[in-house]
Amino acid sequence: MTAITPKTTSASPNFCEGIQYFGEALPGFEKYGGTPVIESGEVAIADPTNPQTVFQTLLAADALRYLTLQVTASKASGHPGGFASQAEAYAALVMLGYKNIITEVGHHAPGFYSAMFLDRSLEDMGISTVQQLRDRFREKHGLLGHLSGYIPGILGPAGPLGQGQHFAMAAAKLHKDKLFPFTVGDGGLGEPYIVSAMAHFHTAYPTVSNFLPVLVWNGYSQEHHSMVSLKTNEQMIAYWQGNGFEEVVLVNAKDFDDQNQAGDYVDSTAFSLEQRLAFTQAVLEGVDKAARSALSGKLTVFIIKQLKGAGVHARGAKSHNLYPKDTLDAPHIVSALQERALSKEAWQLVRTNCERAGGGPAAKTVVTEFEFPLPELGELPLEEYPVGGDPKVSTTSMGRLVAKVGQVDSNFLVTNADGNEASGIANINQALKIIHPTADEVYNQAPSGQVYEPLSEDACAGLAAGLALMGARTLWCSYESFAINGLPIWQTVTQAMAELRRPTPSTVTLFTAGALEQGRNGWTHQRPEIEAYFAALMRNGNIFPLFPPDANSIQVCYDWALTTKNKGIVITASKSPLPIRTTFEQTRQGLQDGAIVLQDVESNQGGSKKIVFAVIGDMTLTPVFEAAAFLETEGLSVKIVSVINPRRLYRPHDTAWDICSEADGDFLDDAKFAELFGGDVLIGVTGGAAAMLEPIMLRSTAKRDTFAWRRGETTASAGELMAFNGLTAQALTKRAMELVH
Repeated sequence: MTAITPKTTSASPNFCEGIQYFGEALPGFEKYGGTPVIESGEVAIADPTNPQTVFQTLLAADALRYLTLQVTASKASGHPGGFASQAEAYAALVMLGYKNIITEVGHHAPGFYSAMFLDRSLEDMGISTVQQLRDRFREKHGLLGHLSGYIPGILGPAGPLGQGQHFAMAAAKLHKDKLFPFTVGDGGLGEPYIVSAMAHFHTAYPTVSNFLPVLVWNGYSQEHHSMVSLKTNEQMIAYWQGNGFEEVVLVNAKDFDDQNQAGDYVDSTAFSLEQRLAFTQAVLEGVDKAARSALSGKLTVFIIKQLKGAGVHARGAKSHNLYPKDTLDAPHIVSALQERALSKEAWQLVRTNCERAGGGPAAKTVVTEFEFPLPELGELPLEEYPVGGDPKVSTTSMGRLVAKVGQVDSNFLVTNADGNEASGIANINQALKIIHPTADEVYNQAPSGQVYEPLSEDACAGLAAGLALMGARTLWCSYESFAINGLPIWQTVTQAMAELRRPTPSTVTLFTAGALEQGRNGWTHQRPEIEAYFAALMRNGNIFPLFPPDANSIQVCYDWALTTKNKGIVITASKSPLPIRTTFEQTRQGLQDGAIVLQDVESNQGGSKKIVFAVIGDMTLTPVFEAAAFLETEGLSVKIVSVINPRRLYRPHDTAWDICSEADGDFLDDAKFAELFGGDVLIGVTGGAAAMLEPIMLRSTAKRDTFAWRRGETTASAGELMAFNGLTAQALTKRAMELVH
């Protein structure tokens, strides 16, 4: 087709300002493009086989391709190729009225932004024209390079591969009457978690099938052929069937090719118009069939097989990313845009259909634009044990409260890959039951349970964090050693929560079986370095690692976590019976101030120096109290401070708290910090990573040192393992004496 610039045409719709090229109307536009096929007051097309519907869906696909390429080329940056290869599928979903669309592929971001622009969702952030779309792409306070819930109409974030299915499944579980399609690339299919996560979810929730993976099978990954590029159609279908999918709908562009393109993957935009329409109709019918199947109770996948980069500036992996040479003035970009250019009448037609589809802009209709209703929990049955009384297991005390939450809130879910019983929280299983198709009272299993136990931390963290992002209460439980395998998606969700435009329950975790309890298991189970991860995340401003020192404290910590919004709350505690050292009120104060004083003994010798121990954790308090007792006999003043909420101990300017959604700007002031930690010597002690002590070490001006985890070893006891890491009363005493003198 020939293309001309806007300057030489009659007036175009206002939203088209910034479109580089307009084209002539496609043949048949007068017949099939006169009026929008989605009529006023309707939410979807009436018939996917109607020639008018097919024609207008093709226009929508081309509009998506055009915008995706022009927007990315405006910054010579971004990823147009993957989204372009499935534009017909996305257009079909929208025309069929489905807008709760998620992606597993962060590189599809410019295509999703184009879709949000077409249906006017982006007007909520001041983007009304294509020029504004171009200007704010990949810019601060604009359209970030990969998807985020900050963008109106976008349901979930997308960055690392292998995450999108969790968001789709979480949304499907909470909204059983709606369809949640999500695009997944054949490059990302190499991530082992995607299909296994869906298989376990389907076993646990066989009636929740209203999520629809849309496999973009285009033959390429980011920089090379995808690992599944050599599979035959039959093998690909068998793969999905072998993983429990009852309905596999595959539409292959190759079947419609009339241009004799080489290879198994072809570009439908090179077909004759007749065959382009035939392919588009097949996609429409296939998506309609797949959607109806998923909504009717069948685990379903839709597969579109089309060459990566179809209809944009390059093909194959070369289309994946734009580089500095790929500007709007570059001949290959100009040529591609002109080839895809629509007439101004076509743009208005596409805009109207997209706006009407689904009942309005995604920013006004998708489920994440509304706060999910939650039942009131009332007062939890906290039980305060006497200080100095019998030792108690912290995790078990928290488990009793978790059980109550699940009994009040039917959507509440607990996830655990390594078994709750092994973490001292069998009471959760007893009360809420493990979700399992085999009912068994001995093992606390029931099909309708609320404890989700796939043997994958990614699947545990993914569903728990995904549900929290979608608005539900959850708890992810893990051994501290293994939680690292689930943290990528948990971090994705917490960072999304920091910029979310609505309140949602914080994603709460309980990490147990700490390194010091795992002596006999050896270093494979001794990985408290994970705490360094959370120490770094504290600077985000919405991450709160909590270290309750006993069974009283953990109850108050969990009770507080349930009241928070848009945060990541990490509770780390032992599963061993430990002394009761605090009251409820002390922990409430510790949550506010960051720490509490457990012991403050002034020497009766005038002018004696004071040693302050800042202690993170529960088991680590044992050698500290032993050291304190000896130091007191040496005539020194000793204070033991339990650090419960280290995020409070940073200075306000250390974190990004003020740009967080549901911002929490409470930090301990200098006067109170001095009151808590002031002394001649400060020694920080933790059984985990020393980085967690940073907020204290940054502010203290005393002589100071840290004692922290070094590495694991097989030992017979926690004491022996602490000794291996230098965490002994003798070592603490020796260093304190050195610093005093």
